[in-house]
Amino acid sequence: MKVQLIGENRYFSAREFRYGYLRNILRPCYFLIIFCLIILLASCAMTSSQQQDIDYSLNQDEVRELNEKILAQAQINHDPSEYLLGSGDLLQIKVFEAEELTSSVRVSSRGFVTLPLIGQIMIKGLTAREAEQKIEDKYRERYIKDPHVSIFVEEHFSQRITLVGQFKNPGTYDYLSKQRLLDVIALGGGLSEKAGQIVQIRRGDNGQEKREVYIVDLDQLIKQGNEQLNIKINGGDVIFVPEAGVFFVDGAVRRPGSYPIKHRTIVQEALMEAGGLSPYANRENLQLVRVIDGKRQVIKLDLSKVESKELVVMDRDILIVDSSAMGKLFHGFNIFLGIPGTGGVGYRNPEN
Repeated sequence: MKVQLIGENRYFSAREFRYGYLRNILRPCYFLIIFCLIILLASCAMTSSQQQDIDYSLNQDEVRELNEKILAQAQINHDPSEYLLGSGDLLQIKVFEAEELTSSVRVSSRGFVTLPLIGQIMIKGLTAREAEQKIEDKYRERYIKDPHVSIFVEEHFSQRITLVGQFKNPGTYDYLSKQRLLDVIALGGGLSEKAGQIVQIRRGDNGQEKREVYIVDLDQLIKQGNEQLNIKINGGDVIFVPEAGVFFVDGAVRRPGSYPIKHRTIVQEALMEAGGLSPYANRENLQLVRVIDGKRQVIKLDLSKVESKELVVMDRDILIVDSSAMGKLFHGFNIFLGIPGTGGVGYRNPEN
């Protein structure tokens, strides 16, 4: 069977007629079909992106830079004359003008030594040089016109400090001379990669009922140059560096990843640290994953609401910003044109 169409000079077979008829009917549907396929691809891409593993590793550059500055400012080499004396130390005390006054003595539990002619003298907490001057003054008062005294530390047992927490080499160290905070951090090898920005100095009781605790912000001390925070360390002090608090941001943001909590941070500030929202982000659909009483809970957030933007971020919080399907479609949809009669449309996942 053959069919002749009006206005045509040739006959068509029934098969050719059906094929041409269907092609003419389906041609307007091409773009609709492609549009539906793009939406399907976008939803698949969204699902696959949510299933990807998230890299929550910390940035090590900041800790490395901090350690370099600590080591540059620290005084690691010790002058023997600056050794701190304390209970249990064995000392050789020499008086040059009177050899018979030279003696080998151990510092008592109360911090005294007993010397010929002058008797007991308190030297606990003094440097070797300070003790020399004090003994010289005592001999000058009654016995020797211009004495010269030398102290040699034969055994040093008294002074120790303890480094606890996020040091590269935590432990207990002999405290041989007067040092400041940066010096003892360098003594412990610097900070570890998990270290926070806060240091606690727990001071020995010194007969007091309560131990003193000092809090130092390393960011202010090192980066802002506040030298007043580089406090003196005493023998018996415990220096504690806690692990840094950290929050994580993932999803439709410009720089997903982990960020340290250096100060009080709200949700809006946390998103800014992650580079801000992507153009296809759904501002009304965020998820905050928080550990409460050992269990993970998901809190829904909406950035159009003030209470969501100003919610305080806590340690180990995870912020996940959902993507808008239409936003991803709009930013991933591409139309390309070639020579007349050719061209096409395409889709590229904007998250990739």
